Amino acid sequence: MADPVGVGLTSPEPTTPHAVQLRGVWLRLGREVILRGVTVDVPAGQGVTLLGENGAGKTTLLRVVASALRPTRGEGRVLGFDLRDGRSVREVIHLMPVDAGLYPDLSCTENLEFALRVYGQDGDVRAALTRVGLEGVATRRVRHLSAGMRKRLALARAWLLARPVTLVDEPFANLDDAGRALVIELLTDLRQRGVTLLIAAHEPELARQVAPHALRLTGGQLVEA
Repeated sequence: MADPVGVGLTSPEPTTPHAVQLRGVWLRLGREVILRGVTVDVPAGQGVTLLGENGAGKTTLLRVVASALRPTRGEGRVLGFDLRDGRSVREVIHLMPVDAGLYPDLSCTENLEFALRVYGQDGDVRAALTRVGLEGVATRRVRHLSAGMRKRLALARAWLLARPVTLVDEPFANLDDAGRALVIELLTDLRQRGVTLLIAAHEPELARQVAPHALRLTGGQLVEA
């Protein structure tokens, strides 16, 4: 890839590989241009907080990194995999969307078991549910959970999967103080396990406890916050 001309995050070691690299990424949806030449390097293992006003394109940028949206122009890589190779990218990445992205007709346990099967992983589902305080509703269908419970279940899934690159969209939404403290605890644990985190949030004072380097998306471009 060409040398960066946008935002570069300092790697702790010169040889640290980059988890995410974007070069001149533009995205147009219909007549609206959402991203305008986004360029960034995120070293592996780093935590980045993504800030911006509502509608700035934070969620869209996460979806581009997750290979859920293809850039109109530009290029990108996740752990060396080209964004155009969606299958390979999705094997190393997990996106926790703001709406949790759960299956409403499956139980809490079934949602986590299904996620493990998709990624071909083993994991302790019961321990994950206990970690987020949902062991008492393990068999309850997701459609019957409160918004806060769904958020906790989505966090349990992200923590259980621990994909090398984890993207988290508005993790503090719909949570009380105890829930927000749990988010910080679980995401900190992922960082300590070497996971690269990109967190889109409206609560920088919380998100930066886990992902201290902050970037702001404004006018479709990334700048230092």
